[in-house]
Amino acid sequence: MDLMTREQALEEVRKRVKDERLVKHMLATEVAMRRLARHFGEDEDLWGLAGLLHDIDVEMTNADMHMHSKMGYELVKEMGLPEDIAKAILTHNEAHGIEPETLMAKVLRAVDPLTGLITAVALVMPDKKLSDVNVDRVLKRFKEKRFAAGANREQIAKCEEFGLGLEEFTNLVLQAMQSVSDELGL
Repeated sequence: MDLMTREQALEEVRKRVKDERLVKHMLATEVAMRRLARHFGEDEDLWGLAGLLHDIDVEMTNADMHMHSKMGYELVKEMGLPEDIAKAILTHNEAHGIEPETLMAKVLRAVDPLTGLITAVALVMPDKKLSDVNVDRVLKRFKEKRFAAGANREQIAKCEEFGLGLEEFTNLVLQAMQSVSDELGL
């Protein structure tokens, strides 16, 4: 079975997601997942697809956290993607109470809020650019619970469960996002 290409996946995203900020979040999560796949010696294409498609159902579910990712799980299965991608997408949403089992799923659950936190840090910089963001700034903001309050710090801190300290994890994700800063508009 041939895996869906990145271009096909992005086309599916664009069909279902109209909010450009959400699309950019999905692109940021994709590039971070690809970078972490490389770090762990895993399949970058599989991990990238999980990151790119992880929020494909947000608008369809009206961001109802009890429905979000359940529909995404079904959608990616219909697209013919492997169960490990579908399961990572399902378990990235804590609301279902299903713990991620695979490394890909654990990483996706931690990466998702971190890309949001990094984006928020960039947006408060004078030039609103990722190039102005560094790990120390992100970690400082990480400690400020009211800053980007939607970025679940507990989920981000689970990076230690897959062998990365918070600083190294943040650095890998930040570098990945900086590598596509033009595409992210940051």
